[in-house]
Amino acid sequence: MVSYFSISWDDGRVKLLDQRRLPQEEIYLEIRDYREIIGAIRTLAIRGAPAIGVAGAMGAALGALVLNTNDPAVFQEQFLAICQEIAQARPTAVNLCWGLERMKIVARNQSGMKVSTIKEALVAEAKSILREDETINYRLAEVGQVVIADGSRVLTHCNTGALATGGGYGTALGVMRAAWEAGKRFSVWVDETRPLLQGARLTTWELGKIGIPYTLIPDNAAGAVMHKGLVDLVMVGADRIAGNGDTANKIGTYSLAVLARRHNIPFYVAAPLSTFDFSLGNGDQIPVEEREAEEVTHFQGQPVAPPQASALNLAFDVTPQDLISGIITEAGLVLPPYSSSLRHLRKKQH
Repeated sequence: MVSYFSISWDDGRVKLLDQRRLPQEEIYLEIRDYREIIGAIRTLAIRGAPAIGVAGAMGAALGALVLNTNDPAVFQEQFLAICQEIAQARPTAVNLCWGLERMKIVARNQSGMKVSTIKEALVAEAKSILREDETINYRLAEVGQVVIADGSRVLTHCNTGALATGGGYGTALGVMRAAWEAGKRFSVWVDETRPLLQGARLTTWELGKIGIPYTLIPDNAAGAVMHKGLVDLVMVGADRIAGNGDTANKIGTYSLAVLARRHNIPFYVAAPLSTFDFSLGNGDQIPVEEREAEEVTHFQGQPVAPPQASALNLAFDVTPQDLISGIITEAGLVLPPYSSSLRHLRKKQH
């Protein structure tokens, strides 16, 4: 039975599972200041695009609660500044801006009300976003589980379970959980996902909690495992999907997609509608976060490279849509050609 959660709202504070401490320690942070939410997002105490969207909304609610003004106009101005500050925490995951936009709309629609009423509405919206994420997780998982056959060997990258969302299932890993609960028996290859080892630390931890058998492999072993005929499908999540289907996900995903195409292995992306950014025509327009070089040159504070070593630490890469076999969403399984199927999906997003 899965008994953990990534984030919750609890009597004017946000509780979140500190994912930096997993798998060694299961510790929940209690946060009352929106600036701590920003710090948690930046340092990956909470991560995963849907979870960041929920965290951003809850951070905005925390910020609103401490604004010391009874003037609705002043409140609106200060609240927008808080939202803008939170939005800068991570640039690639569009869910963060999506969650904040939901909060700004609520504040704007309540602009003629008392400040206390606006604050109540914002807290209610943050809670609603969390509840909706749970529902979306379940729907997406049920849609996607049909692509996993009994006896399959699934390869996944990074972490896409309950830890990466506000809800209790997840995206790609949620699909696996739904298939397992439907009685299918299969196994999972888990990429370690360097440099921060989200696969080794988090995905293995979650699969163990669920009871799905897995084998951890180095990132650079994926091609060899495919070549041996030991992979039946690849399933990953997403941080932002452009209007043409190009998908940004954790660095290393693009390489997996190329390898999957070479070996005729289906490659699926699982993501909620909130991850689609139809304002972008293609993946070249997706902003890709570059993180500190020390995450590559060090591990858990210990150097693994010479002191003078330089490093490029791109957090994400973009997989072209022509390498993607299908995109699993809560609205259904989206298949090529994406030029037409995504047009219909865009209508559902709105």
